[in-house]
Amino acid sequence: STALVERNDFSSGTSSRSTKLIHGGVRYLQKAIMKLDYEQYMMVKEALHERSNLLDIAPHLSAPLPIMLPVYKWWQLTFKEIFLLCFYFSSTHSYRLSPFISSPLATGQHNDARMNLAIALTAARHGAAIANYTEVVHLLKNTDAGTGKEKVCGARCRDVITGNEFDIRAKCVINATGPFTDSLRKMDDGKNTNICQPSAGVHIVIPGYYSPDNMGLLDPATSDGRVIFFLPWEKMTIAGTTDTPTDITAHPIPREEDINFILNEVRNYLSPDVEVRRGDVLAAWSGIRPLVTDPNSKDTQSICRNHIVNVSDSGLVTIAGGKWTTYRSMAEETLDAAVAAHRLGGGPSKTVGLVLEGGQDWTPTLYIRLVQDYGLENEVAQHLAATYGGKAFDVAKMARVTGKRWPIVGNRLVSEFPYIESEVRYAVKEYACTAIDVIARRTRLGFLNVQAADEALPRIVDIMGKMLDWSDAKRTEELEAAKKFLYLEMGYRSRSEQLTGTTEITLDTQELCLIDRYTNRFHKFDKDSKGFITTVDVQRVLQNISVQIDENALHEILNEVDLNKNGQVELNEFLQLMSAVKKGQVSDSRLAILMKTAEESLDLRGPVTVDRSGGGV
Repeated sequence: STALVERNDFSSGTSSRSTKLIHGGVRYLQKAIMKLDYEQYMMVKEALHERSNLLDIAPHLSAPLPIMLPVYKWWQLTFKEIFLLCFYFSSTHSYRLSPFISSPLATGQHNDARMNLAIALTAARHGAAIANYTEVVHLLKNTDAGTGKEKVCGARCRDVITGNEFDIRAKCVINATGPFTDSLRKMDDGKNTNICQPSAGVHIVIPGYYSPDNMGLLDPATSDGRVIFFLPWEKMTIAGTTDTPTDITAHPIPREEDINFILNEVRNYLSPDVEVRRGDVLAAWSGIRPLVTDPNSKDTQSICRNHIVNVSDSGLVTIAGGKWTTYRSMAEETLDAAVAAHRLGGGPSKTVGLVLEGGQDWTPTLYIRLVQDYGLENEVAQHLAATYGGKAFDVAKMARVTGKRWPIVGNRLVSEFPYIESEVRYAVKEYACTAIDVIARRTRLGFLNVQAADEALPRIVDIMGKMLDWSDAKRTEELEAAKKFLYLEMGYRSRSEQLTGTTEITLDTQELCLIDRYTNRFHKFDKDSKGFITTVDVQRVLQNISVQIDENALHEILNEVDLNKNGQVELNEFLQLMSAVKKGQVSDSRLAILMKTAEESLDLRGPVTVDRSGGGV
């Protein structure tokens, strides 16, 4: 039997923070052709095979994605590059383009966190024991009677949630911990040197209208030589990535300079009349690539091109490096090494073609049955089918009646995304233990829009609290932890600092008249000339123009601009907001849009005539 322990949640590390591509490695192929490097060629060949397999075994979570490479002059496309492109983008497989036609396509894309979870759930279906929030405290060892040497024979583990500790005995222990590879290697032998050289890759999410729905862009020749991706994903646009040396941490934070680098590169690919603003960044994250050196190589400083499998003197098997696309072949190679080192026995691998959880009953038109059988919205049904595959029916069965004519079931967590409340209930059945698990990995809301995730959190905590019997203190703890996660790891801090960092009103000389306009707008809400506005002031104006907004929602809108968090928005705070909006540092500010719309409505109404006011002669 097999046991899997994960210190945090499944896919809480690098696996959920990737570029979301399943690709063959175009840079490796370029080196293979230009330098006649056979090893690089074989790496690409392996990746292309694994990409094809992954598209087959998880059809609900992965799909083909054509990739465009910009060429600005015809003579830039040399004969070798034409050959490279033809080889890389050709395929002997027919991939899905729509439910009704098929076509050869370039590369693949997937929902990385859900893919990771599907792999774990598939292992559980086949008899593995899996546990998240279970960390290894230290390795267990005994003395081999034949050699007199110490051998790893298990691990002392701790339940992160309860604090309980227990032993797991095993014939073989495999270290597959990504950036944390060296911490396990040093548990085995404190004299081991580090082989992991971590590199941070930052990605940003901007609105979906910046990219076509079914076409990505890759440019291997950016201003500083890094590769830039510009990809549609979950009806948004992902742009990235960076490649910066970093420290190893479980909580990587996207840096503002990396966000700005990506934005500057993105501007090169769009029409001059399209302005990409800093405020368009809806979320940002950093993932740590576990680049490794081979401990068995004479050149221990040279980064390994692919991945390494190492068996220590005590029998600890380590797999490190590699990439998402080749996870299956990496696992096969690792197990082959484990079987040989520990004489475990067993036949050949059966994972090629082994369909992952949810893929067995999936069809491209499955979402239609969800609409017809359960009365779900079309967009929600498509989302459930693409996320859970054949298991989408289990999620639909847990959906509550809306009380509306349509949809019949499926209350959304937030209006602009197709995530529904029953997914939170189902997430608990999928090993979700915290609110972060739900917003980041069972759904992808935190990766798509940090403000929307923040709005959904109270309802998510309420649902999980009822299912897991959380106390009031535990609910508050979960809410605060999730908000901290969004603030630090998903770019909410960088987004909010675009406003808080604007300590001065910096409008151009020609635009100083705007200050008067914005001040007058503010005073239409600050009727008593207090110098600040509250929810009461905004509600009064909205009532005058017959607009109703929920008091809690209005409080959230003002809180986004309330820099000193005193429950009111001062004139200076409002002017800072409008200055940031004007410069593109902040976009989609609900307060700015609300106040502008209300002002326009008041102006259209004009002054009340004398006869209508009941006066006159």
